Amino acid sequence: MDLLLNPFKEKLFFSVLLLLSFFSVFAQGGAQPKKEVKEVKIDSLYREDQFYFGFTYNTLKQMPEDASQQKFSIGISGGFLRDMPVNKDRTVAFASGLGLSYNNYNQNIGISGTAQDAIYTVLGSQSNFDKNKFTQLLVDVPLEFRWRTSTYESYKFWRIYGGMKFSYLVYSKSVLENNEGRVVITNNADFNKLLYGLYLSAGFNTLNVYAYYGLNPVFKSAEIDGKKIDMNAVTIGVIFYIL
Repeated sequence: MDLLLNPFKEKLFFSVLLLLSFFSVFAQGGAQPKKEVKEVKIDSLYREDQFYFGFTYNTLKQMPEDASQQKFSIGISGGFLRDMPVNKDRTVAFASGLGLSYNNYNQNIGISGTAQDAIYTVLGSQSNFDKNKFTQLLVDVPLEFRWRTSTYESYKFWRIYGGMKFSYLVYSKSVLENNEGRVVITNNADFNKLLYGLYLSAGFNTLNVYAYYGLNPVFKSAEIDGKKIDMNAVTIGVIFYIL
């Protein structure tokens, strides 16, 4: 009897061992490695701090009688703005910053003489001169109010920004070329050193339209035939905002 039981016990032992090995292999094969989930941090306190670059068409308003602009006058500007949100959704903000502007004005008001004692005349038709323009380089300090539809998830949004810009004239140059020669005057003392005006920009994402209206005249003391030159600058163009 014992001889019969011993082979049976051996078969039962090996059968149980084989079954346990099968379940162990199956359990290891079915186990999946854990994936590492990266935590995404949401910046709910974002700011629209940004660089800006603008390209404009420059015009002069309230020009003297018979004076007019000639050719195409351009302006280029750029700088940085610091964003300061004032509501919880951060869609309303104030901003200020620092920038530079270069403005070119082609017109027929001839400037001769010297920087301290300039003489102004209306040149008439362009056939009387080859070139006549003045250029300005200014340091800008914009102060603006901002409304936008931005969120912390997207940087593509509608915006309306507007405010006042103060500009300090750091360099000016006028060039007059006619049959009498070439007159170049730098840093004309008659130009207003401090210019200020209202501006507005509006658009979607990076590209926006831009307009500026000067509130004080370009010249502070220039005259033609005893009449003060009260021209002010008006510019329109496009402005790009880049984070």
